[in-house]
Amino acid sequence: MITIVDYKAGNLTSVKRAFDHLGIPSQVSADPNVVQEAERIVFPGVGHAGAAMQALRERGLDMALRSAYSHGIPILGICIGCQIILTYSEEGNTPCLDIMAGKCLRFQFKDRGCKIPHMGWNEIKITKPHPILEHIEPGDELYFVHSYYPRPCDVNQVYATCEYGQIFPVAIGTGSLFAVQFHAEKSGNIGLKLLNNFAKWKVGDHT
Repeated sequence: MITIVDYKAGNLTSVKRAFDHLGIPSQVSADPNVVQEAERIVFPGVGHAGAAMQALRERGLDMALRSAYSHGIPILGICIGCQIILTYSEEGNTPCLDIMAGKCLRFQFKDRGCKIPHMGWNEIKITKPHPILEHIEPGDELYFVHSYYPRPCDVNQVYATCEYGQIFPVAIGTGSLFAVQFHAEKSGNIGLKLLNNFAKWKVGDHT
């Protein structure tokens, strides 16, 4: 059973519907005990980093996520769930979960003809193999809506990048945690492949 973390940050129905389509059992929960003891966790979200962190703290979900990670439970972060796993976000100068050392930075390219937010379909480049990225081919596009992007301290934790005014990380991971900046649940068959890969992922199997 996959547990989808409910911290009032949106997209839960889309994520649940994607797993239903794949025939993979999932549940939505705001209970920190359920999250802490989950078999697998999806940590999605949209919105503001500061509001997201406040909601996590109010529900005790910040500690639950840290505990789950420390116990090796597979976790998939999506969009803002990819950003606030880091130490700090420039959005609202927000201290974040600090599961992975790094910062979430705002795009800075007003002179390059690119609009903020980065919104729509874009190709990603896999820079390092990972089981969750299996069957994603060159030229495959995924769906983005964001103004900030993740930047881990350790470049070896970057598994895929995208180019939009600049090259930036879009898939990062460490231990039992993997996170993507794009919306896998809104990325059609390619996103479904990724969610299916996560459901089958054996932590430690980094081919």
